Amino acid sequence: MQHKHLDIIIIGAGLSGIDAACHFKMKCSHKSFTIFEARDTIGGTWDLFKYPGIRSDSDMHTFSYSFKPWTYHKSISDGETIMHYLKETVEEYKITDHILFNHKISSGSWSSETKTWTIEGFDATKGEKFIATSNFVMLCTGYYDYDEGYTPDYKGFENFKGKFVHPQNWTENTVYENKEVVVIGSGATAVTLVPTMADKTKHITMLQRSPTYVLDRPLYDTFSKFAHKIFPSKLAHSLARWKSIFEQIFIFNMSRKNPEGVKKYVKKKIVKILGKDYDVDTHFSPKYDPWDERLCVVPDNDLFYAIKEKKCSIVTDEIARFTNNGILLKSGKELPADLIISATGLKIKMLGGISIKVDGIEVDFSKKVNYKGIMLQDLPNAVFIVGYTNASWTLKADLICIYVCRLLKYMDKKGYKICAPKLKDKDLILEPIIDFSSGYIARAKAMLPKQGNKIPWRLHQNYVKDLFMLKHQKIDDGVLEFKR
Repeated sequence: MQHKHLDIIIIGAGLSGIDAACHFKMKCSHKSFTIFEARDTIGGTWDLFKYPGIRSDSDMHTFSYSFKPWTYHKSISDGETIMHYLKETVEEYKITDHILFNHKISSGSWSSETKTWTIEGFDATKGEKFIATSNFVMLCTGYYDYDEGYTPDYKGFENFKGKFVHPQNWTENTVYENKEVVVIGSGATAVTLVPTMADKTKHITMLQRSPTYVLDRPLYDTFSKFAHKIFPSKLAHSLARWKSIFEQIFIFNMSRKNPEGVKKYVKKKIVKILGKDYDVDTHFSPKYDPWDERLCVVPDNDLFYAIKEKKCSIVTDEIARFTNNGILLKSGKELPADLIISATGLKIKMLGGISIKVDGIEVDFSKKVNYKGIMLQDLPNAVFIVGYTNASWTLKADLICIYVCRLLKYMDKKGYKICAPKLKDKDLILEPIIDFSSGYIARAKAMLPKQGNKIPWRLHQNYVKDLFMLKHQKIDDGVLEFKR
């Protein structure tokens, strides 16, 4: 099936795709666009993940959109409320008619001759292949594999007689009530699962190979509540948003400038709840510095209170092998388990596995360099939405959408049909695009694009700097090359 030609194709109807569509409605209403979504509903991650306690790991004043106030009470929100917010946004901005569900994209090809993108995929509803063309492509697929998460090759896995599940594949028939449960992992998913399940399990243990930095955040933001009482909704939302932005920047910068001070601060807060007799050094004092990996957030100290009340426990050890009835650790201790949850992270998958070609030549992303965190060198009329690693995803997504609207208006004004970043600086030093030691990043390093040591080829990871660069700096910066 051949779809009509569009000004813009958006791939993905998750948080980023909806963000892009709303911005086009507000700022580029003359442009035709369609969102192609592989699944049968909006929401992406927030509809896909069903594990107990699924919630934001950023405050909702920065995780929500800048143009639609977060009016719900919780600052750290559950997944169900986030989905409700996304559905409200789609309805309010009349996006539904622009979405084609069950349309999975397999490839995208740019032609310099026709100055168009050709997108090919499969329509699962009709059971047929389809083709669509556009002048511009917004790639809003995120960067992880929606089909499966990362599961290590556990020795003796076949011996285990109980139930085993990865949180990404959680189903409603996964029973944990009155069961012995072991959660493998120490990241955001693990610290969400353990306190959420603790009241209903016989006992739940978080088994970690090494600790993660865990910091509490208030479930309800006092400042936001106060602001909404005395100011109009949009102003209150903006004030709460900026308060959270500066908090995030401050914590990240302090982690880089004074890591020892941040370590002491985090430890002091944990000791205050768990007491001096609890072995905080073993279970909550990582060997790496804060923000070398993503810092985990727990609302109102729920994990620490669950530990204090002996509803759950933390074990820091390595797995020797699975047994019939649980996990044998290298220390010789065996953890009994009726249910093992492998909260061991994500798999990186560039563009959801979509093959990209330019004039018939397949693009090798590992050999491309990032431009302003939004485009890749020599890739025409294509923008990627990838959020921050040290702050809320949506903060960067919003800025990218604002920039794209500016870019499209500039191109229309000047009569340009093509734009692509061109790398002319021969002295540019290339570095990994993400300065993180997290496992899922380390495993994917070989396939990821690079960044340079200079602007605009370097990622800021700083909202205020990006705000100036993407919203206020001139579009024609001498690096972005335009053609008519």
